[in-house]
Amino acid sequence: MSEPSFQTFIVAGLLVLIGAIGFLAWTAWRYVDRERDMETLALEGVGHELRINLQRFVSELGMVARSEATGPSDLLPVNHPQLDAVLARPVEADRRALSVIRAAYDELGARKLDIRSTLAQGQDLTTPMNNAASALIETIGTLYLWEQHGGRSPETARPTRSWHVRDWMKTHRFTADALPGLHLRDEVVENLRRYGMSLKPKPLNHTASQYYAKRYDRKSDPRAPMWKRKAPVVSDDQAMQTETDTVQHALS
Repeated sequence: MSEPSFQTFIVAGLLVLIGAIGFLAWTAWRYVDRERDMETLALEGVGHELRINLQRFVSELGMVARSEATGPSDLLPVNHPQLDAVLARPVEADRRALSVIRAAYDELGARKLDIRSTLAQGQDLTTPMNNAASALIETIGTLYLWEQHGGRSPETARPTRSWHVRDWMKTHRFTADALPGLHLRDEVVENLRRYGMSLKPKPLNHTASQYYAKRYDRKSDPRAPMWKRKAPVVSDDQAMQTETDTVQHALS
């Protein structure tokens, strides 16, 4: 083989090798990118699945509260194959948040089983319905944290405004009057605040009439003009005399 032919062979071999390495690198990158997309879709499916179960649970509780349920068969079992599939394999997600969702499913299933047994026995539904409503409110808060705050706990979630929670519930068609005698959106907001989430504005301490009926005291207002008046300076002798007079008055 002549020298020019040998050089051509070497160059062609190097080009083929570079092309093969590039193809393998692209294939590996595409595989990793596809796995990441699949994990993202699977985690989104967990939230979608929980939302469907919650919407069904709300409609079932509404039927029971309005006495439209004909029997225990109207309450379907809680199923979560998406969550089970995610928990069955390692994913780049907070397992604590997934465990909270699994615990919420267990609570919903237990509350639904309690209502089914109470309906079958013809007993009073007040306590089972109250427990089911509490579980529903907490699970809606869990879904909000999962979708809007990456599954963080209420204490570590970023501060936000309460109207954001309400708008999110409107988007997912969680109506305020879904359950008789209960304002669902207000209860979810207060539940998140009770568990330590920073939601603004804070609850008012007074109604409008009570606030405007308060008498303004400039001396007790730290932001008053000219600041708070300084307390008069009392000497030690005056303080001792005042204390002595107080003791004598109490003894007399």
